[in-house]
Amino acid sequence: MKDLAHPTRMQVAPSLEGPNEGYMPGFGNDYETEVLPGALPQGMNSPQKCNYGLYGEQLSGTAFTAPSHQNERTWCYRIRPSVKHSHRYTKIDVPYWKSAPNVDPDVISLGQYRWDPVPHSEDALTWISGMRTMTTAGDVNTQVGMATHTYLVNTSMEDDYFFSADSEMLVVPQEGVLRFSTELGIIDVEPKEIAILPRGLLYRVEVLEGPARGFVCENYGQKFELPGRGPIGANCMANPRDFKAPVAAYEDREVPSTVTVKWCGQFHKTEIAQSPLDVVAWHGNYAPVKYDLRTYCPVGAILFDHPDPSIFTVLTAPSGQPGTANIDFVLFRERWMVAEDTFRPPWYHKNIMSELMGNIYGQYDAKPQGFIPGGMSLHNMMLPHGPDKNAFEGASNADLTAEKLDNTMSFMFETRFPQHLTGFAASEAPLQDDYIDCWVDIEKKFDGTPGKK
Repeated sequence: MKDLAHPTRMQVAPSLEGPNEGYMPGFGNDYETEVLPGALPQGMNSPQKCNYGLYGEQLSGTAFTAPSHQNERTWCYRIRPSVKHSHRYTKIDVPYWKSAPNVDPDVISLGQYRWDPVPHSEDALTWISGMRTMTTAGDVNTQVGMATHTYLVNTSMEDDYFFSADSEMLVVPQEGVLRFSTELGIIDVEPKEIAILPRGLLYRVEVLEGPARGFVCENYGQKFELPGRGPIGANCMANPRDFKAPVAAYEDREVPSTVTVKWCGQFHKTEIAQSPLDVVAWHGNYAPVKYDLRTYCPVGAILFDHPDPSIFTVLTAPSGQPGTANIDFVLFRERWMVAEDTFRPPWYHKNIMSELMGNIYGQYDAKPQGFIPGGMSLHNMMLPHGPDKNAFEGASNADLTAEKLDNTMSFMFETRFPQHLTGFAASEAPLQDDYIDCWVDIEKKFDGTPGKK
């Protein structure tokens, strides 16, 4: 529901009242929406003349010849074609926003790392200037891999706009409320929600409640999709109906504006004479969405053993290797623990995937101390990790009754590629130098006596 305390400059399409006000439910749906009646052509995409003097234009999120179940595109009917929102470009420096490959020879990425929350700044920081890259993986030029960022935003973009030609952006707020005024409509997102902003979509970011801080997974590869449920069946995990796409909204404002574009890891700016948010109607399946993480329905073991953390996957971005993701977005939220004769926290392990975790609120069960809301940790590929001593001892000796794991919401950005630390992550972000010592006091318990536990 739109926040009436923060009115928008945009003309918004009428929509149903109730929980979906301002949004259309569904993930990957073929949506249609219009602000003005008759602005959306019926039965065709490109009439000789569009109503209201609009221009028809297609935004393609996949190759034209992608398989039909993967093909994504949206037809926009706008006041000006987007060529009017693009002029001569000049390079600009955005020093804290990095793209892969970004391997600093003076930084050691091999290790187990954890950071306290990056503190807010008294400087005016927008969505662009407030982005702080923590890790990069893969190669933005060949469209594989990802980057992880934390954002610090305390200042709204006024007549400034942005889009990434490189990547899809998964936004995970931890503090504050942001409004993404996009070409296709308005998305307001707050902690315990996420937003997905497609590659190539132009938008402005406003602070509704600030200062705002959160996490971003920048996906260079194939788009996020819902994971296959396999034998789980048709329900639970993330259900498509809980994703919300915005209804159409537009601005018709003649005002000097700037558009910043991220392209192949570099930033460019162009000057235009009007707001580019001028789509009056649209239809298609390539659109931004938001999702309330509180609607994620976790599944798990109900007798014994601890399933792999992949059981908590919300979204996955496939790679060319079946079953091995370019990125998995995994959620660890409130849930019941009921397994018998079982070590319930995540077990000790190392694997081929690289795991960056963030804490939205509460305590994470494998690290009850030190991993605080707004903080992050990184366990790179083939590096061992797991519970600290207190978590191990507590779980090993607990009375295994049914227990509600409450007041907790953490997540993981997991990728098949090694994640390289940026210079900011290594030297400016609040790194916990003693994190690696959390396993130092784990005791040798081996006793060769037969039958001894």
